[in-house]
Amino acid sequence: MIRWRAAWLRRLVPRTLYGRLACLVAVAVVISHFLAIKLMFEMGPHLFGPPPGPGPGPRPPPGGLDLLTHWNLWLDVAFRLSALLLVTWVGVRWLAQPVQGLANAARGLGQDVRSPPLVESGTVECREAIRVFNQMQARICRQLDERDNFVAAVSHDLRTPLTRLALRVEALPDGQHRAQFGRDIAEMNNMITVTLDYMRNVAAVEPFVLLDVESMLASLADDYAATGADVVLQDSPAGQGCAPLHTQPQALRRCVANLVDNAVRYGGRALLTCYTLDGVVCLEVADDGAGVSESELQKIVQPFYRSEGSRNRHSGGVGLGLSIASDIAQRLKGRLTLSNRPEGGLLATLLFPLPVLSTAPSSGPGR
Repeated sequence: MIRWRAAWLRRLVPRTLYGRLACLVAVAVVISHFLAIKLMFEMGPHLFGPPPGPGPGPRPPPGGLDLLTHWNLWLDVAFRLSALLLVTWVGVRWLAQPVQGLANAARGLGQDVRSPPLVESGTVECREAIRVFNQMQARICRQLDERDNFVAAVSHDLRTPLTRLALRVEALPDGQHRAQFGRDIAEMNNMITVTLDYMRNVAAVEPFVLLDVESMLASLADDYAATGADVVLQDSPAGQGCAPLHTQPQALRRCVANLVDNAVRYGGRALLTCYTLDGVVCLEVADDGAGVSESELQKIVQPFYRSEGSRNRHSGGVGLGLSIASDIAQRLKGRLTLSNRPEGGLLATLLFPLPVLSTAPSSGPGR
């Protein structure tokens, strides 16, 4: 019985934005008018005492309004205005709640495209917008699945002939030619791997955890040192230790590894530094190379862009390492900046703002 009454009452609520707003205004006008009339007729005569009777003393001018009538008029206006303002505030919150939820979902779509669909609620217009948003999200997920399947098929088709070439190269009698062919095949395999990873650009869903960035960099430097690469983790500047970062560990490690690969390939070695300054975690990767011209600092993060000079094709690479690092940094709510060091070489800096601590309890995501 109670559920039936609740469903019946919900049917009385207007379904359109205009209908709900008109209903709120109508209710506000009726209630404010009733309260104002009740106040004037019941409380008005007692606010300023009994009306003046016959006798000496000033009397209101003929046909004019006395002070009591003026105050009743102002009370009527004040009650009506207060009621309208209150109902407007309640109405805006009521009508804007589904829209705010849609805005939060759109903002979080870049972080997790496979999050659960939104519940259709609110006015007819809001329901339609949420329905279209859910359809768009489902379409994006289908396209991502199709792309991953395509990339997997292309990867298999390209690696199969490379594997056959590698086996045939091992049978060459000339060791010099065998080594040259081996290097070319390894470079082609690396190009395929990097290109397909860039096309995929969406790793498996990885949870955000609190990460000790300095320990991660130390582990990365040890891994590179084991392969003979000159990668050194330097001490943080005095008084600027590196604060823990809430991030995706594997994604951040891949981002820094791309910068280290770039520094080792073009600068001979990589110098790693991390510190926290003004609420921002800074990760620096520096090299001792020739640097990059100022006009190309913003261009080299573009996909497949290769600058001239020391950063040429003979050094290897396909021009995707910095682009992938920049994309990962943005996905982790940070950014990548590039600059030339005064002493020579390129300096790549990753900046990740720390979240503002709040004592208020979290209400959770608006999904």
